[in-house]
Amino acid sequence: MTEPQSRTAGRRTAGRQTADSLIADLRRHDRDRYQTALFAQTERREHLFALYAFNHEIAKTAEVVSEAMLGHIRLQWWRESLEGIYAGTPRAHEIVEPLAGAVAAGGLPRAGLETLIDAREFDLEDQPPADLAALEGYAHGTSGVLQTLALRILGVESAEAEEAAREVGIAWALVGLLRAIPFHARQKRLYLPVDLCHAADLHAGPIFELQSSDALAEVARALAGAAEAHLEKARGAAGSVPRRALPALLLAPLADRHLRRLAKAGYDPFHPDLQREAPGQIWRLAWWALRGRY
Repeated sequence: MTEPQSRTAGRRTAGRQTADSLIADLRRHDRDRYQTALFAQTERREHLFALYAFNHEIAKTAEVVSEAMLGHIRLQWWRESLEGIYAGTPRAHEIVEPLAGAVAAGGLPRAGLETLIDAREFDLEDQPPADLAALEGYAHGTSGVLQTLALRILGVESAEAEEAAREVGIAWALVGLLRAIPFHARQKRLYLPVDLCHAADLHAGPIFELQSSDALAEVARALAGAAEAHLEKARGAAGSVPRRALPALLLAPLADRHLRRLAKAGYDPFHPDLQREAPGQIWRLAWWALRGRY
């Protein structure tokens, strides 16, 4: 093998190792989106993995910094990384480079990726959302936009599919926040809307002590109802959504299942049954994909 050929082979090997590492991290930290991406066409799948890995990287900002200022610096680093991607000079980084490939392949708008970063500024604040509308706005910025970007990678341009993806993303974020109440409580973080907490006479102290209560169940039930409404809206034009959009929409049946489990647990986010992994998820996703439904 000549020297140029050796260097080319080396770059390919390094690129494959980077892709494998990215996929392994995504499978470990965002298994749900990883599994839905498996149903995408082969040539688009790794670009979905790159998009979702970028999302995970910015989503964990509040968890990996010791103070808010460091989080803002971290998010600014990602804004500058996007600037490099769109200028054609992406940073040499295990997520930035694959993301650049996804941007090129899917024609991803910079504004959408910047929205994902901007929405994560809220995670660095020490205040819960004022009301349900504020929480839904956060859910849209962090997850609704993400699923519409996933559509771009899948090559889907459809107003009906975009609305469905946005609504599924919002619902999934609300479900995710319900599932994460125990995790956030241990960190003394609260994402429950202030107005709903006041109406239910729910206070942060007992939540941070991991205490179940009727008041907490009341607020959880309200958020579950909001998620269900977004799922219903997402399915309003299901007949007009192309089948190739499914990998961006398969979070919907997963959300349904989590909401059913929460209802069975009496809307108690701390119920021990909710802390156990639900088996057979990939086969359920395969069933939905086979039927062409979400």
